[in-house]
Amino acid sequence: MNRRTFLKCAATGGAAAAASFSAEARASRAVPKDPYGCLVDLTRCVGCRKCEQACATVNNLPAPSTPFDDPLVFDVRRRPTPEAFTVVNRYHTGRVDERNRLVPTYVKVQCMHCQDPACVSACIVGALTKKDNGAVHYDESKCIGCRYCMVACPFQIPKYEYSDPLTPRVRKCTFCFERISRDGGTPGCAAACPVEAITFGKRAVLLELAKKRIQENPVDYIPYIYGETEVGGTSWLYISAEPFEKLGFLKLPSRPVPQTAETIQHGIFKYFWAPLTLYGLLGAVMFRVHKKGKSDGTGSEHKGEEQ
Repeated sequence: MNRRTFLKCAATGGAAAAASFSAEARASRAVPKDPYGCLVDLTRCVGCRKCEQACATVNNLPAPSTPFDDPLVFDVRRRPTPEAFTVVNRYHTGRVDERNRLVPTYVKVQCMHCQDPACVSACIVGALTKKDNGAVHYDESKCIGCRYCMVACPFQIPKYEYSDPLTPRVRKCTFCFERISRDGGTPGCAAACPVEAITFGKRAVLLELAKKRIQENPVDYIPYIYGETEVGGTSWLYISAEPFEKLGFLKLPSRPVPQTAETIQHGIFKYFWAPLTLYGLLGAVMFRVHKKGKSDGTGSEHKGEEQ
């Protein structure tokens, strides 16, 4: 079977599958009605990294190779790791103060705890679940290490313990789930912030607070709340004086990732389109092989005559 014939058969099957799900979209999962969240005001963050230190303490993470008070860490752009669930990066966007000095913007990075999480949708064993309090919770006892969540996450957050060959885990910000759900407390990073750059509370209240700050101080903020609509909304929200694309934030659609992914997946398997397409391809291969055998004299009928 040549490449053109194969692609033609595949296209036919694909078109049939597409027709079955194009008109039928996956409905959104019911998001938590009144979840908690965190509002990060980037105009207030001073890069002290107290949030990193608090996160390490709460989650019993190892001490970093670079001390928390060493500013040289900002010379390298960092991402969360299995040993650091949150990191702070520094950006220079060209903004200057009244003395014409560059003003840095510090950005805290961690799991965004999406309202309709792609990682939860991708997990085939239910190790990841979206809780009513807003947290995307990870149950390591259920995890089989498939790492589909790492591929699915639009923010590229979950990390895997490749250094542990026996009991590796997927690692990410926990939203201090136990502190919130059992003790009624505040996430460690929010509680430790000395300048109140991180505000913890109900997501709806935080959105109103963010809008109020922007409205009352239009010179200090751009009129946008990152996380309000991105991929269906996130529990972590950001306001800033600088455009978010200059601060390492990804430009993402408002449609939740699972709506697209699950619509395609369900459409392919609905009405057995996947197996029908496969059988069609196999049938085409068998037909081509049988036809070629007859034409070059290697078919079963020719062999019977020789015997």
